[in-house]
Amino acid sequence: MKAPNPWPNMSNNLKDPFKGKTLLITGGTGSFGKKFTELVLKRYQPERLIIFSRDEFKQFEMAQIFSPSDYPAIRYFVGDVRDKERLERAFHNVDYVIHAAALKQVPAAEYNPFEAVKTNILGAQNVINAALDCGVKKVLALSTDKAANPINLYGATKLCADKLFIAGNSYAGHDSCIFSVVRYGNVVGSRGSVIPYFMEQRKTGVLSITDPRMTRFWVTLDYAAEFVFERLNEMVGGELFIPKIPSMNIMDLAKAIAPECETRVTGIRPGEKLHEILLPQNEARKTLEFENGYVVQPDFDFWGNRFVKTNRMKAVAEDFEYSSNHNPHFLTLDEMRKLINGIVYDHKTSDTGGAIKSC
Repeated sequence: MKAPNPWPNMSNNLKDPFKGKTLLITGGTGSFGKKFTELVLKRYQPERLIIFSRDEFKQFEMAQIFSPSDYPAIRYFVGDVRDKERLERAFHNVDYVIHAAALKQVPAAEYNPFEAVKTNILGAQNVINAALDCGVKKVLALSTDKAANPINLYGATKLCADKLFIAGNSYAGHDSCIFSVVRYGNVVGSRGSVIPYFMEQRKTGVLSITDPRMTRFWVTLDYAAEFVFERLNEMVGGELFIPKIPSMNIMDLAKAIAPECETRVTGIRPGEKLHEILLPQNEARKTLEFENGYVVQPDFDFWGNRFVKTNRMKAVAEDFEYSSNHNPHFLTLDEMRKLINGIVYDHKTSDTGGAIKSC
């Protein structure tokens, strides 16, 4: 059983861009890292695929699925992006880096702000410096919609990291490592997602809703990985890439998961927005639209104007804003139900109560 695909189609016609190359994923044991690893090993033939993360137990668990004996290209490196010396060792002879490591929980970042800064900002700086010093060819950093007009510390640290990666091209100069960023919304079914939370609450007969007006962007892990594949192939350095993805309303999601349940409004939480933004209006003047996304060109281009607009791109209106509440594409209840059932089936998780029978 496959989840529906309400997201724009990818070209999916890439040749093997990783043949004979070495890739490294920081935070590689996270939801995105595991999906990206799965697709790379299924489709391509890299020389090495390095999973870099700080949790040796998660690496052990991941190695049960992607074992070095079955996948000779894979390597597991224990390390922290806070440790530049360890990054330099890990980046030796690496061609491409996907930077997915971050502290992502909004309340945790608010309560532990120094730790969020060390990982999300100083860690980003360490990745940039290590990539430059070790001769990495491309670094693509993953961002979040919370980095656009941020109101919480997590979003602010990710915005700062985005700026650092874009400006990293200035340190690289011509014909050296290039840096770009991909920004997308909430990942369906990832750890910390509202889906398993609602699944667990469903047993009580009451779902907690922060605000019935709330909307969010949604993206599947598969689509996020596909989008990163394409952008890694196309990037020239300095771009901020944003995929076109659908929105969902929190009340519709509750109906899709547990239509039989009552809802209790608890109020919006500190540091939380009613609606999310992927592309603020003040970035529209430098934004180009293409078939399945947008590309924000850098404000400053100290390293030379290397980005080339193609005939498949067009400038957006100066007052354009890409927000979850004004998105032209909202998921229907049926799309949500099929999508959620597909994710539960694919992951075979035991903590979500199985497939949604009542849907």
